Amino acid sequence: MTKVLVITGDPIGQRMAGPAIRAWNMATVLTADGNEVALMTTTMLEHVDAPFALHRVVPGDDAGFAALEEWAEVIVFQGHAMAQFDALRSTDKVVVADIYDPMHLEMLEQGRELGPATWNLRVSTATAVLNEQLALADFFLCASERQRLFYLGQLTTLGRVNPATYEDDPHLEQLIAVAPFGLSVQPPVHETAVIKGVREGIGIDDRVLIWGGGLYNWFDPLSLIRAVARVSQRRDGVRLFFLGTRHPGVDEMGIVRDSFDLARELGVLDSSVFFNETWVQYDQRQNYLMEADAGVSTHMSHIETTFAFRTRILDYLWAGLPMVVTDGDSFAELVAAEGLGIVVPAQDVAALEAAIERVLFDDDFARMTRANVERVREQFTWERVLAPLVEFVRAPHRAADHSAGRVDRSAGGKRRKPYGAGHDARMFWHYLRAEGPVRALARVTSRLRSR
Repeated sequence: MTKVLVITGDPIGQRMAGPAIRAWNMATVLTADGNEVALMTTTMLEHVDAPFALHRVVPGDDAGFAALEEWAEVIVFQGHAMAQFDALRSTDKVVVADIYDPMHLEMLEQGRELGPATWNLRVSTATAVLNEQLALADFFLCASERQRLFYLGQLTTLGRVNPATYEDDPHLEQLIAVAPFGLSVQPPVHETAVIKGVREGIGIDDRVLIWGGGLYNWFDPLSLIRAVARVSQRRDGVRLFFLGTRHPGVDEMGIVRDSFDLARELGVLDSSVFFNETWVQYDQRQNYLMEADAGVSTHMSHIETTFAFRTRILDYLWAGLPMVVTDGDSFAELVAAEGLGIVVPAQDVAALEAAIERVLFDDDFARMTRANVERVREQFTWERVLAPLVEFVRAPHRAADHSAGRVDRSAGGKRRKPYGAGHDARMFWHYLRAEGPVRALARVTSRLRSR
């Protein structure tokens, strides 16, 4: 039995998003394998039943974190935890960094609307945070073979691909492993009606296309809304339902407003296009998925897409849904190769229009696709995808090039803490210079409100 601390920066509770869901399932699978596990969040923690201990430690609470660090034998973390707790940077415990989300690539899109100075700051900060993790952790988990090759390049640049890590592990499998996002081994059960015949404007016999997650700037809901508006001119009962618009703990992005505005402009808001303006509880999402006739995920074409792993696709697999997805990421390759739906070029409204009509109204195609989905989804159960983590925790060990202590090759110069009064003051002056007093004051107000 190993004592394992799993850390996420996302809220833990009834309304969990991707990072928290992943951390929760890591804790669940490791507990089932006989380990003593604690799950810690650095943000919000609601009371929920769990087969493991739950903790909340805010950034900068070094005493609170030190107690958990001292207890643990293995620490598994995602996000910014290493930048938030000095003890994690210098610990003599075995450290696993879950880097399934390339945050620096994500920030290239997420920060685009923030202005040049803030955009540069967000990207450089994310890059520095990730480089520190790559320099200091003992073992890494990523979400796809694409990501693994990408991170091997970054690890090589940081000096982690070296004779010590290579000598007894020429494929570097003990340095970085693929552990995709997963899905429950238990099939979903529809418990209560939530969309058809319940949401005003959506009838029992309507065909529902579901967008199974939040709206972020790297996605392309606008082409999708245009395509649905076109299909609706020829077909009655076509409904697009956005499952969530606000990620818990993340500021609403500009694409949310743009999506509402476009649907309103095209005259399809609340007639063919519907938005759920909250966040569905994690243990209730299956009710929405099982009332849908197909799932959809559309995104732009850029570097974030190339290395992304769209976690909402796993829910479509879980619920047995045919799907329409944009080309360019690893999941699009899977959808095309296994016949799970239709892959369309990025921002191609005409192709989207044709694909939507086929998955919703070609019943033979839908039956064939659902059979393929049922076959493929067994590959993505949490127990299967997290097998590399389970195996590592059964025999945890320090990285070969860290056997004598951690060596930070990530950056030079003085390190500034990304929290506390000093950080808040620096950020206030940055926003004051970059965006002016009105925007700076608005950001301060928003930050105080979130606390």
